[in-house]
Amino acid sequence: MRKLLVFLTSLILLCISGACAQNPASAPAPKAPFTDFRYEKPGAIHKITPGDLPAPYATKSAINGPDVASRPKDAWPQAPAGFKVELYTAFVQEPRTIITAPNGDFFVAESSAGNIRVFRGISSQGKPEKSEMFAIHLNQPYGIAFYPPGPNPQYVYIGESDAVLRFPYHNGDMKATGSAEHIATLPDHDGHWTRSLVFSPNGKQLFVGVGSASNVDDPDTHPGEKNRADILVMNPDGSNVHVYAYGIRNAGGGLAFNPKNGELWCSVNERDDLGDNLVPDYITHVEAGGFYGWPYYYIGGNPDPRHKGKHPELRSKVIVPDVLIQPHNASLEMLFYEGKQFPAQYQGDIFAAQHGSWNRNVRAGYEVIRVPLHQTGHATGEYEDFLTGFVLPNGEVWGRPVGVAVAPDGSLLVTDDGSSSIWRVSYVGK
Repeated sequence: MRKLLVFLTSLILLCISGACAQNPASAPAPKAPFTDFRYEKPGAIHKITPGDLPAPYATKSAINGPDVASRPKDAWPQAPAGFKVELYTAFVQEPRTIITAPNGDFFVAESSAGNIRVFRGISSQGKPEKSEMFAIHLNQPYGIAFYPPGPNPQYVYIGESDAVLRFPYHNGDMKATGSAEHIATLPDHDGHWTRSLVFSPNGKQLFVGVGSASNVDDPDTHPGEKNRADILVMNPDGSNVHVYAYGIRNAGGGLAFNPKNGELWCSVNERDDLGDNLVPDYITHVEAGGFYGWPYYYIGGNPDPRHKGKHPELRSKVIVPDVLIQPHNASLEMLFYEGKQFPAQYQGDIFAAQHGSWNRNVRAGYEVIRVPLHQTGHATGEYEDFLTGFVLPNGEVWGRPVGVAVAPDGSLLVTDDGSSSIWRVSYVGK
């Protein structure tokens, strides 16, 4: 009872200070280019530039985490005209990352349960033809990558919260045929626990996204931030671990290589508690040795007021990301679309899952976005709402996209740990 009273008292004080979220029905419309779930519609285009950013604390920082509700019978994800959305499966435990194996199977991380599950095929009813448990009793598995790249992998690598493991693997294996081999130890403290994995196209390097242990702790004074808020790189055997790029608060949600030009890209959760519209999450190419600002600066040389005056020598080094996304969207797994089913204008574009905000007065995210690369391999800063509808008009959340994968037939699979489902988006014509 005492704990409950303390919690309620804290909540009341937060509301008095303006930190509690507004009712979306009475909240004013957002000022462009910022938006919220009420205005996220398939096909809507957004573009945020560094010049659009407000001053820190322009609005009070909100505590508005989702209390996920059951999906109402009439609620369904919405896609652009010409696309069809089907429920691939609901027989999965809080699915996170999803990866298509070279043979076409779908490997899914059930992170909270500690499992890697495999789904095979798409039946005439749009359902899995078979499902097996590949591995169990893992420590919050998230990242999945096949090695070597190409049609005949010999291993599947798994990013746990504190390690990189690999299992022997041959095309068609739905259950591990051998024990896990420990490849590398990763930083493991409080904070971001997801560890995204991707191999370079030539298979010579493994990249690992490791998020920060905190919101804005200074690594100079907090040893727990060592080798965090970084993208690490290592050899496939786990040797020669070093920092590839730094100042990236959390790229543990998604890494991918651009097939057009071989660039490494990442999907990033930026920092909180500076107001509704700071700091934008982002999707960007990653430069070797590049510094992206955390925790001292953001989106270029904008100083974080909580670290005023620290490391002035770094200010000119901050790289501005390619695509700024709504602040607090929680951008997670991303991919480059190489399927043949979607219209030609989608070829090579980025799709990225947006898990949804907790630090905004009116929710944002809870969708899948498309970043058009215009068949050039380069972004121009805009992105498009692609799959929406996971939030009800009253603000209740029933679904939270996490992972994206392209099926052999070119359809898009989307994991949703809110409704413990996997959705399939296919193109059926105009």
